Amino acid sequence: MNKRTYVGLDVHARSVKGCAIDRETGEILRQSLAANDAGIAEWVSALPGPVLVVYEAGPTGFGLARLLTASGIECLVAAPSKLQRPSGDRIKTDVRDAEHLARLALLGQISPVRVPGRADEAARDLVRAREDVRADLMRARHRVSKLLLRHGLIYSGGQGWTNAHHTWLHRQHFDNPALQAAYEASVETAELTLDRRDRLDAKITALAATDRYAPVVHALMCLRGISVLTALGLAVEIGDWNRFTGNTIGAYLGLVPSEHSSGASRSQGGITKTGNTHARRLLVEAAWHHRRPYNNVSRDMRTRWGIADEASRVRGHQGNYRLHRKWEQFEARHKRRVIANVAVARELAGWCWSLAAPVQKEQPWTDE
Repeated sequence: MNKRTYVGLDVHARSVKGCAIDRETGEILRQSLAANDAGIAEWVSALPGPVLVVYEAGPTGFGLARLLTASGIECLVAAPSKLQRPSGDRIKTDVRDAEHLARLALLGQISPVRVPGRADEAARDLVRAREDVRADLMRARHRVSKLLLRHGLIYSGGQGWTNAHHTWLHRQHFDNPALQAAYEASVETAELTLDRRDRLDAKITALAATDRYAPVVHALMCLRGISVLTALGLAVEIGDWNRFTGNTIGAYLGLVPSEHSSGASRSQGGITKTGNTHARRLLVEAAWHHRRPYNNVSRDMRTRWGIADEASRVRGHQGNYRLHRKWEQFEARHKRRVIANVAVARELAGWCWSLAAPVQKEQPWTDE
């Protein structure tokens, strides 16, 4: 309640609706604006200060928030999933949405998201581009294998999508010209997508070695299942690890059980799956690696430890041992492996936090 004016903005690609509430006079000012950050900043600057501006996170990005902050105006980017709305409110317009944001800001009921710096946002776009290519590659490969399966052709020379498998694919030929054209197009799509993925992998590896990301990446790689790609993905998706604790990071990633309890009854369901989808998938995949025995440390892991600091090496060894013990406990209880793996992923998130947060506290990121 230390602001004079609270502003809600409903931001779209071509238009912006603004609503300003003056806390002292109670006056409500509504304004239609062009989708121009400089024009919005000029209108907000003319309001009685100090001013707090709120708009929802969305496809328009964080450019407006950065501009307002640089102009000395406090701006919050609200998490859409956390906005409270009365169940009886069945009328939704841009003007009403802007006013709703302004009223929530006045009441202090905004849950903001972190506004990343330009460098972090660019790195996150690179990591997400690689994630999109991974999904494209999986679909392209499925199309090839299912086309062959429909015609009774099954590869039996070992693991698929190796060099030997690619050689076998190029030996396949169909007499029907239309079918042959479809097959060649599917194989070509899979190979071109693989090349795109490899190029992005090289870019990500180079970015992870820079001074900005290397300390956190090397610390995270002390845990099994976390390679360079996974470590940088977690680093740029989570950003500031010191926002969380070992207990709260699991909730942020949607790895905690959902719950519906009332009175004396307590009912828990599957995980909430809220928060950052990409980071959650990375942790769930990494958790499977901890199912293997942890008796002899592999040469690859020792190489990773060699480039990390001593505290991270010790902590990583403790985490690897602890997470494998959790897997053993779940196996002894005959727990379903997919459920056990999610539980291990939730604890893995805490171990990642314990490795990354101290390193980032010593070398905090600055927005670029």
